[in-house]
Amino acid sequence: MSTAVSVAIIPAERDSRIFLLPGTVGFYFAARLCITYLFFQSDAQTGAIFSFALNLLLLVAAAFYSFGSASSSLPFALRVPPFRWVLGFLGFGCCSLLWSVTVSKTIAFAYWCGMAAEVAIILLLLRAGTMERISSAIMKGYVLGACFIALLEWFSPTMYDLRPGNEDFFTPNAIGFICAFGIFIAQYISRSSKTWQVIAAFLAISLLRSLSKTTIIAFVMGEAVLLIRDKSMSRKSKLALILIALLILWAFWGLIDDYYEVYTHLGNQSETLSGRLGIWAVVLDRAVQEPWIGHGFHSFRNVIPPFGEFEAWHAHNELLQQFYTYGVVGIVLFVGIYGSFYRQVRRLSSPSTKALFMGLLLFIVVRGVADTENFDLSLPLWAITLISLTLARSEDLHLDGPLGQAGSPSQLHQQGGKQRSSLKAYPS
Repeated sequence: MSTAVSVAIIPAERDSRIFLLPGTVGFYFAARLCITYLFFQSDAQTGAIFSFALNLLLLVAAAFYSFGSASSSLPFALRVPPFRWVLGFLGFGCCSLLWSVTVSKTIAFAYWCGMAAEVAIILLLLRAGTMERISSAIMKGYVLGACFIALLEWFSPTMYDLRPGNEDFFTPNAIGFICAFGIFIAQYISRSSKTWQVIAAFLAISLLRSLSKTTIIAFVMGEAVLLIRDKSMSRKSKLALILIALLILWAFWGLIDDYYEVYTHLGNQSETLSGRLGIWAVVLDRAVQEPWIGHGFHSFRNVIPPFGEFEAWHAHNELLQQFYTYGVVGIVLFVGIYGSFYRQVRRLSSPSTKALFMGLLLFIVVRGVADTENFDLSLPLWAITLISLTLARSEDLHLDGPLGQAGSPSQLHQQGGKQRSSLKAYPS
């Protein structure tokens, strides 16, 4: 398309300020981990309320941001299978509040609204302009937010087991996940700038410093898939990356060895394999009591008893967590979401992009064996929405209109004419 036509279609996007809100949203999704840790340690409830208020504020801002944009965004999104499964997950989670074993239905509904608001924010932002540019701004914001978390990690006190952070409000496992997810996102957007590769290296070092065992193992497996399957990277570059990784591991070996000693002698029982097996056994025992529709959203801590001094916030296994919360329906939703995302990635036309997101999916699945989230999936619903819609749109050759809106016939003729939507590759 000619420059004149591009300006006619998206004149507002010449102003870089249009990307301020998407970038802020991405930054917030990563950096919010530290809100309670920095400002509300003495009153965690106020911190939760503050975070909920920020979610609603961003939702309102996104609504104003997208006001007047193309109304075809939702029909387009509904044609993308992973997004339909996301809506199913949210819908059943809301219905489960009717039978949820929770102390307060109001608080549970507020947590559900926060999760749903994140998906709505992404959908509203993506319909406000050119898909790839808005999506890129959100992803760049997330990576910068992950860098902020990583910097805070380096300056935070060290806990008794030599890991950085705080056991209640700034946990090493959460830090490690944000760093790892930020690396995958940085690798995706690094196609436009090598600066993001340097940022990814910093996040990788910060991930190792977090000493989050499950996350590190899952990340290594995901990156191994990327190195093996990405044919666009030369063998020399791959060997260089492996050598650098080994050098970084050697530099941290003393800390890792000391951590292993603490872990085997003084570590929290819940952090060991036998401790996790105990948690899984108790959760499974409670889960089979309500095998079809589960105990409902926000019910975990009200049903699962403390393990001595340790109180679990979730099942430490994603599949078991969904089975406990939503029963057999939860397992169907779990398989449906990740299965549809896998099928979408498998059909991508770009081998390097396919390799990257295959690695990300493996990372999520492996991490989910021993860790998960309280309410959301390990791969958050907002991230599934963002990535799946972005990938679907990138496979569509009509990249110059808003989400779901191809140009007019005359505009398409100026692009060279014969284009067709690849959304036919995403059957219902």
